[in-house]
Amino acid sequence: MNFGQVITAMVTPFDRHGEIDFPATQKLIEHLIANGSDGLVVAGTTGESPTLSTDEKVELFQFTVNTVAGRIPVIAGTGSNNTRASISLTRQAEEAGVDGIMLVTPYYNKPSQEGMFQHFQAIAQSTRLPIMLYNIPGRSVVNMSPETIIRLSQIDNIVSVKEASGDLDAAAEIIEKTPDSFSVYSGDDSLTLPMLSIGGTGIVSVSAHIIGNDMQDMITSFKTGDVKTAAAIHRRLLPTMNALFAAPNPTPVKAALNLTGVEVGGVRLPMIPLTEEETMTLRKSLPDIHSEAVTN
Repeated sequence: MNFGQVITAMVTPFDRHGEIDFPATQKLIEHLIANGSDGLVVAGTTGESPTLSTDEKVELFQFTVNTVAGRIPVIAGTGSNNTRASISLTRQAEEAGVDGIMLVTPYYNKPSQEGMFQHFQAIAQSTRLPIMLYNIPGRSVVNMSPETIIRLSQIDNIVSVKEASGDLDAAAEIIEKTPDSFSVYSGDDSLTLPMLSIGGTGIVSVSAHIIGNDMQDMITSFKTGDVKTAAAIHRRLLPTMNALFAAPNPTPVKAALNLTGVEVGGVRLPMIPLTEEETMTLRKSLPDIHSEAVTN
């Protein structure tokens, strides 16, 4: 299933008391739709899901669905390392009207490949929603093997994977051995173009908060055969992508949004704000963003 070329893993705006700021969330959603987002992932890691309560997540799902009003797909982050809890949250997300769910590999308790298979199978059997798997060994400490992903792709409503292992050989094997209807998205902004070159569908992006239209241009250039232009855009965007990951995500992208006039507030502990030095370094990358936006 194709959820679009550029899916943004949306930050969760907070007010000065650290509560979800729904008016700011509405403005952010409109900003993202106007600036290159084909879909939104809500309450993923970039949305600070580890610090959101279940009630907050469900309220955020409902609010986003209502605000988007069918214009683009809304994908709810309902995965955890607790299968029963993931099933419960998935059912609530389905009731909220989301278009799909994203399920991260179970972190911390380190299940085997068979354990992961059974975890995802159990959640898939509990819902009619299309499912995007999310493989991110750098955060979850477990790597879902290509064999497990290929096996899971045979389940009707497991339709996609966000592959953030950084292993393009593994991604190529997944693309080769899954049905054509199964989509493989890069989970690393800087690997978007390499992933496309081996048959990937697009990107689940953090940087798209700031450079979504540019990323659309890069992907469209590649898919229409203008590889030289796509490569040039990739090289130009790379410093911006790196700047947005210079501190733990989502602190830099939230700071960048605030600096460019899209107010999303701060982060919840254990995330902390950028230092003055980090903010100055990030700010220096922002004029380039504005000039890029003007020239494209």
